[in-house]
This record gives sequence, C-alpha cells and structure tokens, in this order.
Amino acid sequence: MTQVQDITSPMTAMEKRATVSLASIYALRMLGLFMLLPVLSLFTEQMPGSTPKLVGLTMGIYGLSQAILQIPFGLLSDRFSRKTIIVIGLLLFVAGSVVAALATDIYGVLIGRALQGCGAVSAAVMALLADLTQEVHRTKAMATIGASIGISFGVAITAGPIIADHWGIAGIFWMIALLAALAILVVLFVVPNPEKITTHRDAEYIPSELSSVITNPDLLRLNYGIFALHLILMASFVVVPLLMRDAGLEGGKHWLVYLPVLVTSMAGIIPFVIIAEKKRKMKGVFLTAISTLLVANLGFVLLHGELIGLIACLWIFFCGFNLLEATLPSLISKTAPGDLKGTAMGIYSSAQFIGAFLGGAAGGWLYGEFGPASVFLFSAGIAASWIVIAWFMSPPRYWANLLLPLKNVSPEQSGEFSKQLLNIVGVEEVRLHFEEQAAYLKVDSQRLNKDDLNQFLQQWR
Repeated sequence: MTQVQDITSPMTAMEKRATVSLASIYALRMLGLFMLLPVLSLFTEQMPGSTPKLVGLTMGIYGLSQAILQIPFGLLSDRFSRKTIIVIGLLLFVAGSVVAALATDIYGVLIGRALQGCGAVSAAVMALLADLTQEVHRTKAMATIGASIGISFGVAITAGPIIADHWGIAGIFWMIALLAALAILVVLFVVPNPEKITTHRDAEYIPSELSSVITNPDLLRLNYGIFALHLILMASFVVVPLLMRDAGLEGGKHWLVYLPVLVTSMAGIIPFVIIAEKKRKMKGVFLTAISTLLVANLGFVLLHGELIGLIACLWIFFCGFNLLEATLPSLISKTAPGDLKGTAMGIYSSAQFIGAFLGGAAGGWLYGEFGPASVFLFSAGIAASWIVIAWFMSPPRYWANLLLPLKNVSPEQSGEFSKQLLNIVGVEEVRLHFEEQAAYLKVDSQRLNKDDLNQFLQQWR
C-alpha cells in the first residue's frame, strides 16, 4: 500500500512559509551580487593597481569559487544540519563583502570577491526546500525561487548604479553584507526546521549518477549553453558600463538605460515564451534567442562608440538573454529523467559559474590587449558556436516532473504500481526509488488526466 496526497491539494501553511522564506534568502543574496554587475568595472578601474585584466578577473572570480564549492556544500548539508551549512556559507559571503568594502586597492576587492563566492549555499538551500515540501508541491516551490532570482536581477541591475553613485562601490559591498546578514536571520528565525534530512533526487546532486548526466548529449548541449550565456554576459559587462561612460553617460545615470531596457525586453519576450511552451516550438525559439545574442554582439562591434547604438544593442542583447535565462532551466527539467534532475541541475549550475569566471577573465584580458571590439567579437564567436551545437539538439519532450511519495509499496508491488500509472493518459515515465520512498514521474501536463491519477492514488491508499 501507499499513502499519497491529492495532486491538486494546496500547499500547507508550513510549506508556504518555507517556500517564501527560502526564496527571500535567494533574493537577498542575489540582489547584492547583481547590483555589482553594472558598476564593478566602472569603480574598480580607478583603484590603485588596477589593470583591465585584474578588473575582469575581479568580476569573474566569484564564479570560480562558486563552481568549486557549491556541490561540496550541498553534500555536506546531507551529513550535517542544512541550516548550519547555509549559515556558514552566508557568513563567508558576509566576510567577503566586508573585505571588499574595506579594500583600498584592486587586490583587496579581488580577494573579497573570491571569498564571497565561497559562500556557495544554493545547493543546500534547494535541499532544505525539498526537506520542507511535499513531493507534489516541490516543483511549484522551486519555480517560486526561480522567480525570486529573476526579480532580483531586474531590481538590482537598476539599483546598482544609483547606490554606487551615492556611496561608491564600498557602499554596495556594505549593502551586500547587510542583505546577507538579513538572510542569516531569516534562516535562523523564519525558515521552519525539517523533521529529518533526506536525499532528494529531484533537488540534489547524487555523485553516483554523475556519469549518467555527463554522457547525455542533450544535457551536455544545455550545459554548454548556460556556460556560454554567462560567459557572454560577464565579458560584455566588463566593457559595456565603461563604454556608456565614455560615450557621455555618467555612471550614476546608467539606471536610466537599464530600467527601460530590462522592462521592455522582458515584455517583448512574453509572446516567445508562450510560443515555446504552449505552442510547443521550443527549439525554434531557442535558436532564435541565441541568434539574437550573436546579432547584439556584432552590433556592439560596429556601434560601441555611440550611446544610441550601445543602448539599441543592449536592448537586443537582453531580449535574447532574458529568453534564454527563462528557457534553459525549463529545457534541463524537460530533458533530464525525473530522478536525475537534481544531479543535472548541479552540473548545469557549475557550468554557469565557470562561464561567468572565464567570461570576466577573458573579457578583461581582451579589453586590455585589443580593445572593446575584441570582447564583442569573442562573445559573437561563442554565440555562433552555441548555435551550431544547439542546432543538433533533440526536439524537447514537453514533459513536466511530478513526484509522488511512496510509504508502503514493496518491491514486489512495483511492477503493477508502475504499469497502472503508465496506463493513465499523460503519464509518460515512472521511476521508483524505494530507499527514498519516492516515485519520479514524467507527465505531459496538457494531456494528463488528473482525475484518473487522483482516483488511482485513492485506490492505492
């Protein structure tokens, strides 16, 4: 027998509290980091010891620390208290922010940024979310966290230039330290305590499954995609703020560009998201978005000396970037088997951080050696390589993930249980893991007969 909950039932009050509080931790942390993106090169360029190479390295070094430590932090949270690991990570993040705020030269900021990246708590936060939510609600909870990151990006990239104009780059680092301290208070006093720590294949990295993920060609293409996207983003923002300043726009007024560019580009991609998801034209939309990055960077090469040209290319860039940032996680979720999603997302996140590191380092080096046009040519080349790689991706299966708890199903009953599930219209794949008491399903949400599924679950109570 098994005891399961109706898939249409609402979240409990505790689940809502856990989701909102953990999403706020992500938002507070990412808000501070994103505020640096449009201003860090502007301010560190003037610091003692600064060179274009060091400016780029300072922008990207955070990603290297994150890439190295995020999976180990997640694994440590399986062995020790989730909250303890998260608080330790946030304390490292605060320490790095303070070091950078007190820095008097570029090297101090570089060290502070590297230390900030050591606070790699993302995997531990997702594991805690999984501990605190029922299987049938976990996808919704994860989507809430994803939305909080997107909102943080929009707010931060607009607020960063304003704060830096009033209080300098040190002011932003102090603000980051304060936001991280608030996140620690949320962890300690708002986030519920889980009844037990359990491994969740949909939310956590499973070392034994690494080979299954890295040998999957479609997942590798998507990992290259997020690597390329954040490499291009970081390389571009080594030079774009400097070019807007050189074109006559004071740093404190850059928000007058970022705000309308972000708002209108986000509005502009909504029809394409609908076409990709509802009309099931994901691959075509995906390739179009990558091509938009290529066009934007080629435009930067030609127009980087003119403010109007920079703004126009920046708008085109963010149309592509926002669309890809929204669709890539969806593609990972659709492509990875349900019981490998956590591992796939762990590798995906590592690729993202490595891309950010190499983008900053390469962008700074190219800018110093060959000028701004070389940075955009390099980014255009990366975008072109991505188009070639993505061209051969398999059309995505429009399957969503659904988890069901297994309480008392024995291995002997597994065949009948799976057979009956697969007979329900819309259920496409079933993977049972008795050690976790969880059934990982892939379902076609447009076809899924929820009434039949709920009736099936009632029969197995």
